[in-house]
Amino acid sequence: MGAVRILLVEDEAGIADFVGKALRAQGYQVDRAADGLEGEHRATSTDVDLVILDRLLPGRDGVEVLRGIRAVKPALPVIVLTALGAVDDKVKALDAGATDYVTKPFAVDELLARVRAHLRTPSQREATRLHAADIDVDLMARDVTRNGRHVALSAKEFELLVHFMRHPNQVLSRAQLLSGVWGYDFDPQTNIVDVYVGYLRRKLAGPEGPAPIETIRAAGYRLTAR
Repeated sequence: MGAVRILLVEDEAGIADFVGKALRAQGYQVDRAADGLEGEHRATSTDVDLVILDRLLPGRDGVEVLRGIRAVKPALPVIVLTALGAVDDKVKALDAGATDYVTKPFAVDELLARVRAHLRTPSQREATRLHAADIDVDLMARDVTRNGRHVALSAKEFELLVHFMRHPNQVLSRAQLLSGVWGYDFDPQTNIVDVYVGYLRRKLAGPEGPAPIETIRAAGYRLTAR
């Protein structure tokens, strides 16, 4: 079964690059349209699982694009991403058929969580539970257990663990983790990845033994799932 395919309709190249990297790091296939006309055409004529739609677009306004999508694909999840945060703007988009509404500036973790939530349909292709080694993650409840023992994690620790769980036995570089979990380009001066891996290891460690996250010298980290 293929990867979940997301269409990002966004004319600002910086935002499109930032959001696209974060989505791809989670394993999604991302296509981009830079104006409303192209976005509506691609949303209605190609096989996509979710659309992230800017509100203010050249060519055609986002609300008009949304109406066009709804006329052809009434069940397709569409998250409107915009700087327009007034109640009237939200109501207009929701009345036109928006599944959700996220205002700029936004936290990439929140956007990714909303993407996951709106992919949870009967035809969803992304699992809502993950299992690797002796760790189980319920993505919907945001619950983590190790060998049946509950593990309390912060939001960022949870996202880091989910990223490892989606890539078991794969060596992930610090740059990959920084991009996939924090949505940042690699900064050789930051040690945030190492700090949070340390937090995660301490919380996962228990009677079962140390956390199954290995340090791979000069390469990164790996969740070992035998």
